[in-house]
Amino acid sequence: MKETFWTYLLIVLGLFVIVVMMLIQDLTGTSEEDYYLTKEVMQAAMIDSIDYGVYRQYGDIRIIKEKFVENFIRRFSESVNSIKTYKIEFYEIYEEPPKATVRIKTATSEYQVSTDTTVDFDIVTILSGILETKY
Repeated sequence: MKETFWTYLLIVLGLFVIVVMMLIQDLTGTSEEDYYLTKEVMQAAMIDSIDYGVYRQYGDIRIIKEKFVENFIRRFSESVNSIKTYKIEFYEIYEEPPKATVRIKTATSEYQVSTDTTVDFDIVTILSGILETKY
C-alpha cells in the first residue's frame, strides 16, 4: 500500500512540473518574441518615416509622426501571431531629433489551475528608439 502512494505522488509531481514548465516557457517565449519584434519593427518604421525633403534641403534627419505610427502598426501586425491580443501605445514621438517610445501589452495563454481558477500573466514591453547618424 505504501508503494502505491509513492507512485501517485510521483505522477502528481510529474504533472505539476510539466504544467509549471509549460507556463514558464510561454511567459519567456512571448516576452522575448515581443522584445525582438518591437526592436526590429521600430528600427524599420523609423527608417521608413524619414522626411527626405527636409534631409535634402537642410541636411537634418527628421521623421514624420503619422508615417511612423502607420508603418509601425502595419509591420507589427504582419509579423505577430494572430492568436494573441496586443495593445500598442505610442509615447514621446519626437520628429527632430527622431525619437519614439512604444509600449506593447499582451498576455500569455490561459491555464486552468482548478475548476474555477484560470491563470494568465500580462506581459508589458516598453522600448525607446533614437535614430542617430554619424557626422
